[in-house]
Amino acid sequence: MRLKDKVVLITGASRGVGAACALACAREGADLVLAAKSMEPHPTLSGTLPEVADAVKALGRDALPVSVDVRFPEQVEAMVEKAVAHFGRLDALVNNAGAIYWSPVGEHSIKRFDLVMGVNVRGAFLASHFAMPHLRKNGGHVINMSPPICVGAGAGKAPYLVSKFGMTFLAQAIDGEEANVAGHALWPVTAIRTAATEVFGLGSPEQWRTVDILADATVELLSRDPATSTFRAWLDEEVLAETGITDFSGYRCVPDSEPEPFSMQLIDPDWKRTWT
Repeated sequence: MRLKDKVVLITGASRGVGAACALACAREGADLVLAAKSMEPHPTLSGTLPEVADAVKALGRDALPVSVDVRFPEQVEAMVEKAVAHFGRLDALVNNAGAIYWSPVGEHSIKRFDLVMGVNVRGAFLASHFAMPHLRKNGGHVINMSPPICVGAGAGKAPYLVSKFGMTFLAQAIDGEEANVAGHALWPVTAIRTAATEVFGLGSPEQWRTVDILADATVELLSRDPATSTFRAWLDEEVLAETGITDFSGYRCVPDSEPEPFSMQLIDPDWKRTWT
């Protein structure tokens, strides 16, 4: 029960990585604020906030589902206020809500650029901004689901990576500015099986791991003392390796196939040499 009675707010919590992180935190004793854009079922995607909330409660923890579009400050501020009014505290924020669209700069839609920037880096900033006064009180964590910075960013992905690298710099700034709040960036080495990887055809099941590897890494970071944690743009394997877990076969989507580092290669083919 490493997170016993902590309150964790997760954006993008209706399915995929966000839902998995919520359940992993609940198993470790945390209560959850579950945020996503819609409370209603999606016509093509499985999972809703009420369903995740029910699963958290089935584990014996409390859950507060909140409908929010993270691009709009009044909605994000109201989300944080509801969280604190309900639980009386806030100990961690996981900025997981995300938008993805890839296209060369010359062909990239301005509307889609604004959407990607708004959800990813602006949304993470707004949630961190409004959560910060509460995170300072007892010491807290901010985890941004974003990658290490690299110098060989893949062609055709510039607007998306600008937003994701912005989230990483935001986490680094938070860690440097706040004595009692730790900022982290967290990213998978391999692609993770989610609606995004399936819809956009980002690899195949042989190249994917389950969402549980990011959820377990998230719990590990949140269980650390924020006063002594130092910013790092973590890869999921690195976090788990520090706990002694070096066999990641249990996270395979195809049991007899070990995934290659597909996720990092999409960002930078020379990722082992260039990421920092």
